[in-house]
Amino acid sequence: MNKTKIALFLVPFFSLNILAQDAVSQEIAPQITTPKLSVLDSIKSTFVDHEVASCVDKEWMDELTNQDLFKEMEFDIAHINPDEKVDYDLSTDLLKARLKEMDAKSPFNIEYNQGLENIIKSFLKNRKKSYERLMAISEYYFPMFEAALAKYDVPLEIKYLAVVESALNPHAKSRVGATGLWQFMFATGKQYNLDVSSYIDERSDPLKATEAACQYLSNMYKIFGDWDLVLASYNAGPGNVSKAIRRSGGQQNYWNIRKNLPKETQGYVPAFLATMYIYEYHKEHGIEPKRAAISYFATDTVMVKREMSFKQISDLLDIPESQIKLLNPGYKLDVVPSVKGKNHYLRLPVPKIAVFTSNEDKIYAYAQIEEDKREKPYFSRKTTSPTGNTTETAIASTDGRSPYVDYSEEPEIVKGSKIVTKTKYHTVKKGDNIGEISQKYGVTVSEIKKWNRLKNNNVMLGAKLKIQTNERVATTVVKKTPKPAVKTKDTTETAIAAVEKQEAKTKEVATDDIENKEDEKSEFYVVQKGDNLNSIARKYGVTVAEIREWNNLEDTNVLSGSKLKLIPNENAPIIETKAEKAQQQIASSAKVHQYLVQKGDSLFSIAKKYPGVTVENIKKWNDISSENIKPGMKLKIQG
Repeated sequence: MNKTKIALFLVPFFSLNILAQDAVSQEIAPQITTPKLSVLDSIKSTFVDHEVASCVDKEWMDELTNQDLFKEMEFDIAHINPDEKVDYDLSTDLLKARLKEMDAKSPFNIEYNQGLENIIKSFLKNRKKSYERLMAISEYYFPMFEAALAKYDVPLEIKYLAVVESALNPHAKSRVGATGLWQFMFATGKQYNLDVSSYIDERSDPLKATEAACQYLSNMYKIFGDWDLVLASYNAGPGNVSKAIRRSGGQQNYWNIRKNLPKETQGYVPAFLATMYIYEYHKEHGIEPKRAAISYFATDTVMVKREMSFKQISDLLDIPESQIKLLNPGYKLDVVPSVKGKNHYLRLPVPKIAVFTSNEDKIYAYAQIEEDKREKPYFSRKTTSPTGNTTETAIASTDGRSPYVDYSEEPEIVKGSKIVTKTKYHTVKKGDNIGEISQKYGVTVSEIKKWNRLKNNNVMLGAKLKIQTNERVATTVVKKTPKPAVKTKDTTETAIAAVEKQEAKTKEVATDDIENKEDEKSEFYVVQKGDNLNSIARKYGVTVAEIREWNNLEDTNVLSGSKLKLIPNENAPIIETKAEKAQQQIASSAKVHQYLVQKGDSLFSIAKKYPGVTVENIKKWNDISSENIKPGMKLKIQG
């Protein structure tokens, strides 16, 4: 049999096999269902978007929001000594020649003196890496500085003043309360129309603060007519500069009156000139800026017409919260507020501005849905039946509902209800802030601060915040039959209605008999040093899982000093093992070191020498209120 006949003979078999496989595959093919979309996903699916490359990489974002450079710069200015010689390979003759070149093209009096040489050498020897980082950050801030400086005819070299003042950190805050890139005090900021409130601090807004700084510097130049003295007045105030001039017999050269200025100001102008020198001659000294892939990007502003949190904006526009914080440092609580009679603007990369303006109605709809999820206050409505019986019904407030959401379903009517105050504990996670936490639980920032005795809006990572909420619970639930949702062609509205309907169906109001009994028996235990959930559970005759459930804990880690809600098992004996006693004794006898303060030390530099120790720890252990320490002091360090 030849090859052709064999091939013709086998073809029908192959065809039948293929058809059979097709039939089987059709029979067993699984039913593929489209997953239900969340409100956020359904809204975003309708966005008009543009594919753009990321403008900022993560490492650069971290660098722009880094705080440690400011602390180092602040320490240097406060403790710098222009009269202390520094050993560094830079010839005096070469330095004189370079300073002369700088003086020729600058309105500042840049003249060589030994004090300036000492500071330049000190910065080159000890701060090279800091300046590499600062020069990278400069690529973002300097263009906006230069535009404002040129507008007010202020020398462009003044941009280096922000490096000395804040290490280019818009969130920088000095020990006396000066804030932002240009370190404005509260009163001075108000004088130059910088708004400071619970939600906003325009001293941290780069553009508005730069505008105010230019106005201040222009006014000082009208008084002194010398830019060196203007710099001195920016640090010490015009009154102190005037006193120094009088005490120097009327001399008006900074270097001639320097000895009569406050100690910090004596090193302030030299630090500014040294910074200018390093920026001008960084290549000659081997300083290479650590640039990101893209060092500066175009941004624009959009007016926000309702209150929105940075998290909501981040979720909607797919932009990291850290980037929003960087571009909008003036908003203290990571929330764009809505105040009648005031316009509030959000700064974003240009591509994201396009997405925002093209989809504003949907963005505000989502913000309204998030607002509606927060617990609302209840009020009582009394109704009288035809038989004369009076019934009290608790109804939730429904003010401010979104026009974009289908509210066709009737809410559940809860009878025989009462309000119960419940205490919860929120563990502060990375990226949390007090504004977002208050929104999550439907309470105010001031209430959280009151419950936890906080003096400011800062919260420590890992801390447990006490939250009290008023919740209405009932023993009787009457459910009304929901009306069918109105059909609409708009994908977004359909998705929103579907999600709202699903949430309404799954809501259940449980009876509070058991829960109220548990609340009556519950007590709070303050975690001691050396405690863990296992030892606490044994003491109260309960399980670790129960403690985690009562306190909404994600893991078994607990911090010393935090409070845990416990419902003791009355039938279980209280047990304390030898191991626990030994562990407590070890914890109570933690080693206490004595540190002898050396010349040039600060609480910040000392804290860095001991892992896990902060400046606040050292102040607490030694009962000191300020950060001023002197050589020879003995400090207690626990660890």
